[in-house]
Amino acid sequence: MRTRRHMVAASATALLILALTACAGSPMSDDASPGSPSGSSRPPFITTTPMAPTGTPITVPDARWSALVADLESRGVTGTPEVVSAEAVTFNDGALGCAQPGQSYTQAIVDGMRVVVEVDGVRYDYRFGTGDAPKLCER
Repeated sequence: MRTRRHMVAASATALLILALTACAGSPMSDDASPGSPSGSSRPPFITTTPMAPTGTPITVPDARWSALVADLESRGVTGTPEVVSAEAVTFNDGALGCAQPGQSYTQAIVDGMRVVVEVDGVRYDYRFGTGDAPKLCER
């Protein structure tokens, strides 16, 4: 009986060691591709639609501007909106920096933008996530 326990324990230990060594990465070699920061031979990650760093002034794309103007009109706001500021923002979650009590939001980093416009002396703070739908931040 005691021998069987030892065999089970030895087998479990061997499986654990095998699993841990299978997860270990191979050592880096000296012949890694030049210019690669990590020494890996795979190409660097490239995005086709780069976002500006948070806080960088940017132009409002036509689709987003049209959606923002339509939202203002649906709220009965008349007059011509003037851009006060437009900047790229990385939001911490789907609330886009404008959480409402009792609401739940996607818990993921969201690259988007914040656009503040003024109409007849009143400022409106709009947020955009990855799409063109505006979210008016009413605090």
